Amino acid sequence: MRNLRRNGMTTIAMLARDVGASRRTIIRDIATLRDEGYVISTEQGRGGGLTLDPQSIQTTPRLSVAEVFALIIGVSSIRAAGNLPFSSLADAGLAKIEKALPSDKIRDLRRFLDCLYVGPLAPQVDISNLGEMDTALLPAFESAFLNQLFLRFQYRDVKGVQTDRHVEPQAMLILPPLWYLVAWDPSRQGFRHFRMDRISKPAYVNGTTFRRRSVPFDAGVHPVRKS
Repeated sequence: MRNLRRNGMTTIAMLARDVGASRRTIIRDIATLRDEGYVISTEQGRGGGLTLDPQSIQTTPRLSVAEVFALIIGVSSIRAAGNLPFSSLADAGLAKIEKALPSDKIRDLRRFLDCLYVGPLAPQVDISNLGEMDTALLPAFESAFLNQLFLRFQYRDVKGVQTDRHVEPQAMLILPPLWYLVAWDPSRQGFRHFRMDRISKPAYVNGTTFRRRSVPFDAGVHPVRKS
């Protein structure tokens, strides 16, 4: 790490010579540094080599994958809603955080973002009783969405009546400041919107998968990630 910071542009051969290690060890160590969040760029060809972004910071030991997902999903949703200040800096930061993730987690993140939609909240919707979302939602949603597993949770409706639900999660919908789980409810044979602040004890159900369905969204709703 010190050699990368000190040398500016360098090569694997030079690093191996400086630290007295094999080429294979240097390649493995560079991969580890990238997984930890350091942005190391590679330039091919004559005169090329490795450079460490001087603004790069170590992120992985401080942030779990779920925390990174939460951060990127939150910022992406605000940006998509059109009210993100300093958007260019935020976009650059998101790109660096994504780059710090292992490749399989980047794929998972992008698939997860493909399930996220945003739109305007109707003015007549009452938000006076808005509650906090259960922190267990994100890890349960992550597994359920990525592996197309059923979700089981307790749901409290507008009248305070609590019921147990067993659904196919199809999308997450943000109508600021409300967040909804959009799911196909087999018991009712239809799509249902569940306010996330009214969901408790979420858990994905291993063993049974479902097929992805086309969700009929209202006008004005669009995906956070444009394909």
